[in-house]
Amino acid sequence: MGTFDLQATLDRILPVSREKIAAVQARIDRQVKPVGSLGRLEEFARRFVAITGREEIRGKRIYTFAGDHGVAEEGVSAFPAEVTPQMVFTFVDGNASINALARHAGAEVRVVDMGVAIDFDNLPGLIKRKVAKGTANFTKGPAMSREQALQALAAGVEMAAQAKADAVDLVGTGDMGIANTTPSAAIVAAITGLSPQQVTFRGTGIDDEGLARKIAVITRGLEVNRPDPLDPVDVLAKVGGFEIGGIAGLVLGCAAEGLPVVVDGFISTAGALIASELNPQVRDYIFAAHQSVEIGHQHMLARIEQKPILDLSMRLGEGTGGALAMTLMEAGLRALREVLTFDQAGVSEGSEQ
Repeated sequence: MGTFDLQATLDRILPVSREKIAAVQARIDRQVKPVGSLGRLEEFARRFVAITGREEIRGKRIYTFAGDHGVAEEGVSAFPAEVTPQMVFTFVDGNASINALARHAGAEVRVVDMGVAIDFDNLPGLIKRKVAKGTANFTKGPAMSREQALQALAAGVEMAAQAKADAVDLVGTGDMGIANTTPSAAIVAAITGLSPQQVTFRGTGIDDEGLARKIAVITRGLEVNRPDPLDPVDVLAKVGGFEIGGIAGLVLGCAAEGLPVVVDGFISTAGALIASELNPQVRDYIFAAHQSVEIGHQHMLARIEQKPILDLSMRLGEGTGGALAMTLMEAGLRALREVLTFDQAGVSEGSEQ
């Protein structure tokens, strides 16, 4: 793609019509059931229809963005960095958790190399948008340059445009990158002003000593780089990750294209947080898939004003929570399409008490 114009993308993002949302809800309220009795399934349906103008999902696609992190050398993960490329091969082969759950949801998985530390040569099925072979260690300086951050955002925006062109009506975010809960926690701390202690947890399962080290690493990274909370691209560049930038771009692009986007867990929501700080209207297009076990996730969700669809004590990433949430959104739409109104069914309505 040509030179990326971030502002042009931001300018294309419009608020979702409250009138359209209300019109869909009014129809739901006439269906043969007590008003509001399908709970959040009604919310999913009215928001999806207001965003897309459609009542049925033609295609579902999850983009799983992968990248390595220089900060992994600080011992913040229970797994070695070599796991990132190994998992990319597993994703492409269709044998990982996200592949299984996406098949359950009837969704396609597309894997994007944003910054894995090895070259994959001509790996079939892998989308190559590598910015660099992993970010720099942010305890010693910025994770990436501002230009690299914009390049990562551009890749995500490109994915959203491709999804729109392919008649995909529901997009999901996913991630893979050993140590990426560390930059995610740093991002939410930088933007909200909360302390690293308030937003940092065990990631892949580190022990108490590892958690204390991780908090110290994030504290040092914030002190060294001083990311500007009023400049989300600066935050991404200083303490973020290439896959997080790709996710942020995908969320921005979906909003610009008028596509609903199901945001997965902690790392994906770090990307959505960057996107919503760049343009708050992005929030109209986000469906938060689930509540992660990571403690910083609740603070992210509060900041982007989203209520998670599920709470299953998950902490895997990859887009797994998003795949499951898609099935509930589809259920809400099926109810919208197939449940008759009182008039159509010839059923007497209850009186208001």
